[in-house]
Amino acid sequence: MRGSCWWNRRTEQRFRLLAISTVKSLKIKLLLCCCVAFTLLAFSTSASSFVLWINNQTPPPPPRFPDSRKGYSIVMNTWKRYDLLKQSIKHYSSCPRLESVHIVWSEPDPPSDNLLKFLHHVVKSKSKDGRYVKLRFDINKEDSLNNRFKEIKDLETDAVFSIDDDVIFPCSTVEFAFDVWQSAPDTMVGFVPRVHWVDSMEGNDNKFIYGGWWSVWWTGTYSMVLSKAAFFHKKYFNIYTNEMPSSIREYVTKNRNCEDIAMSFLVANATGAPPIWVKGKIFEIGSTGISSLGGHSERRTECVNRFAAVYGRMPLVSTSVKAVDSRNIWFW
Repeated sequence: MRGSCWWNRRTEQRFRLLAISTVKSLKIKLLLCCCVAFTLLAFSTSASSFVLWINNQTPPPPPRFPDSRKGYSIVMNTWKRYDLLKQSIKHYSSCPRLESVHIVWSEPDPPSDNLLKFLHHVVKSKSKDGRYVKLRFDINKEDSLNNRFKEIKDLETDAVFSIDDDVIFPCSTVEFAFDVWQSAPDTMVGFVPRVHWVDSMEGNDNKFIYGGWWSVWWTGTYSMVLSKAAFFHKKYFNIYTNEMPSSIREYVTKNRNCEDIAMSFLVANATGAPPIWVKGKIFEIGSTGISSLGGHSERRTECVNRFAAVYGRMPLVSTSVKAVDSRNIWFW
């Protein structure tokens, strides 16, 4: 009897375990079926939308910017490099949100008829879908680097992309930098970072050293973005020309250098914030410039110290933040 009872209990346990495992298996299968059903339903919905898009043969319309203030203007500095100027204007005229191009002209002779005809033809040929980029020459009687920051009366956009004629960026990179600037329209947003630091050899906190690209690369910090490729608000043209200490403009004119550092000081002094460095591919299509001359870093260091003395303090703010378009990188 004991053996029979033991056998019955053991058999009952086996059936119970079998029933439990069967129920678990059914639950798992039911869950899998539900997942498959939801997947098929989602796919059928997206597929129907896709088929509808194909049948209509009309993709969703891109965002439009009817208000010119939502676009940007290029202010391009140039000096007797007509081939580079033609190449740059031809490239940037195709950028989607570009509203106008203002060429800062400080040469003794006005632009030739051939140059004007070519540039206007290029701009017109790039116009599509009713979009037309305006081209203006801002003629200056005096040859000064301050001319690139003179107030432009007919400037219709708030955003200014200050650029040299020998630097080219892909339009997608420029458009991304413009998006970054829109998130912080009072600051400078650019592609060429530079740094300053306290000169420890002098033994006080009022002497500074200007650092170029390799200093930025080594330290991972920067406090300026150069105006050879940077976005900023058009209001800074008026401040630079009419409110910034005149001794700084006089220094720039006399030494033919450091107008970009002067603009960095001005914006930092107005905002109390650092600039924003945007990562982007830069194509230098020119071979010569002020930075290629000997003693360039020493003259830039002198500018930093001179301007800090004029302001009575160091307004530049250092940062290590860099804006990167995550759509164009694998890991972020």
